[in-house]
Amino acid sequence: MRRLFSALAMFMLFGAAHAQHLLVLNKSDNTMAIVDTASLKVLATVPTGMGPHEVAVSADGKTAYVANYGSGPQPGSTLSVVDLGKRRAREISLGALLRPHGITESGGKIYFTAEGSRVVARLDPASERVDWLMGTGQSVTHMVVVAPKLNKLYTTNIGSDTVTVVTLSASGPQQLKQIATGKGPEGMDLSPDTNELWVGTRGDGGLAIIDTATDTIKQTLQVGKMPIRVKFTPDGKRVLVSDAMAGEVVAFDAATRKEMKRIAVGEAPVGIQVTPDGKRAFVAATRADKVFEIDLEKLDVGRSLSPGKEPDGMAWAK
Repeated sequence: MRRLFSALAMFMLFGAAHAQHLLVLNKSDNTMAIVDTASLKVLATVPTGMGPHEVAVSADGKTAYVANYGSGPQPGSTLSVVDLGKRRAREISLGALLRPHGITESGGKIYFTAEGSRVVARLDPASERVDWLMGTGQSVTHMVVVAPKLNKLYTTNIGSDTVTVVTLSASGPQQLKQIATGKGPEGMDLSPDTNELWVGTRGDGGLAIIDTATDTIKQTLQVGKMPIRVKFTPDGKRVLVSDAMAGEVVAFDAATRKEMKRIAVGEAPVGIQVTPDGKRAFVAATRADKVFEIDLEKLDVGRSLSPGKEPDGMAWAK
């Protein structure tokens, strides 16, 4: 009996340590759902600011930062800071920085775009203050990724048909470069080896593949109607692209650039998250109010959940 209890305790500790939660933002509800990825049950729903679009998690996994974009003509200018243990949120003001959208964590800092102010900025979580920002000089600065190994930041500019490259240093941004892409670049992702940046150009149905060594486009692909989010699998072998107008997720072989399969999901698929083991993906179908699970071995749709109204941005948390 003692051995059985000990084994059970070890199992419970191991399971707790390796538990994964999916964070899902619901734009119309102004909430963030915390989902258990094993059962696909919503464990908690946390209020956020108005129009939450994207979310990033701190390096220690204890805090989520939500970009509150706003709704309709009313721009947002706050980030919600969510204590994932207590499952409570509060807002911090960004002052004159309007319509925060893309957001990511790197090096203990939180990087985000402020679309309405045409800037990319960085939040210091310790002081909860913006410690630098830089104007892109471009229109609708939307999503952001950081490549620490390259000392670079990339952001898409939907209205200017460009990707901005910012060279970083310890003191902040140092120089800018604009890369002309196809029409309306929005979703993007870095390959795990950081050699390539794949960018979906929603206005012409294409993908631009950028060589991060030279920051030039080395190849373009055609996806379909509106490629809006892009996500590599952890092994770098596949790329998933959500086509919002077609209601599909398109899987590509990253090495050959060949289309592997088109996977029909709910109406207006947008956000994509891949599990750390690379076996499953979750896709937020915004207009269907659903998040669908995809089996990445079979490339088929599995289960679904209803996290709230207009699910979109997602992130992982322990």
